[in-house]
Amino acid sequence: MRLASYETGDAQGYGVINADDMIIPLGDGPGAPASVAAWLAGGFGEGDVAGFAGEPVSLSEVRLLPPIPAPGKIFCVATNFHEPSRQGKPAPDYPLLFTRYPDTLVGHGQPLCKPPTSSRFDFEGEVAVVIGKAGFQIPPAEAMAHVGGYACFNDGSVRDWQKHSSQFTPGKNFVRSGSFGPWLVTADAVAAPSGLTLETRVNGVLKQAIGLDRFIFDIPWLIAYISTFSPLAPGDVIATGTPSGFGSTREPPEFLQAGDIIEVAVPGIGTLSNPVREGYDI
Repeated sequence: MRLASYETGDAQGYGVINADDMIIPLGDGPGAPASVAAWLAGGFGEGDVAGFAGEPVSLSEVRLLPPIPAPGKIFCVATNFHEPSRQGKPAPDYPLLFTRYPDTLVGHGQPLCKPPTSSRFDFEGEVAVVIGKAGFQIPPAEAMAHVGGYACFNDGSVRDWQKHSSQFTPGKNFVRSGSFGPWLVTADAVAAPSGLTLETRVNGVLKQAIGLDRFIFDIPWLIAYISTFSPLAPGDVIATGTPSGFGSTREPPEFLQAGDIIEVAVPGIGTLSNPVREGYDI
């Protein structure tokens, strides 16, 4: 299933996207789960859609939000791929983790905001894992049972602010600097996450490409590790890391400018596309 959160006017909703790319609203019927996170938490599936279905709405008539508009926790992973750029370097014993806030993320089609305070705005294509079942201190062997689904993720980064100190927080938390979507594909529709591939394009030019079979820390390991110190709840997000090829790793560096289009594509999941704008409208 593809589950999307959206906005029409001042109202928010969510639904399942059918084969005709129409959204079937799910949140209005009696006893309906109130959000995608609640749908996942309740263990609902395709067989439950008819009991909550509203009138289909065209994707063109809505503004897509991040599939989980307000995650309780967003964990991001750095240095998580075996690749030529790491040749000769030992694999880390533990991942470098940092967090993002919900208001740093926009949905598919919505503009990323290049901060006027920086000329080093960068992209990082990733795959996001969305928790569907709560858990604490989850053993690796049980971790995949806690996955609700997968989505594309752009961990937009303001590099100079990221490098102000050894702490990533400022550079990773500029408002509307990253994106998440275009929808969530439920875990039952992804037979083997390790078989997924990730690509990032800027203005149609391929910048990043890798398979998830190249993870240093795979999804069960990450869930087990993070849940050792933090209880995970339905709707929590783990962004699993980016490969080399993002702007600051290129020669010469390539940073984003107003008018650029970034696409994060994961075949079998979808393509997350966002334009870049200069500054803010808030």
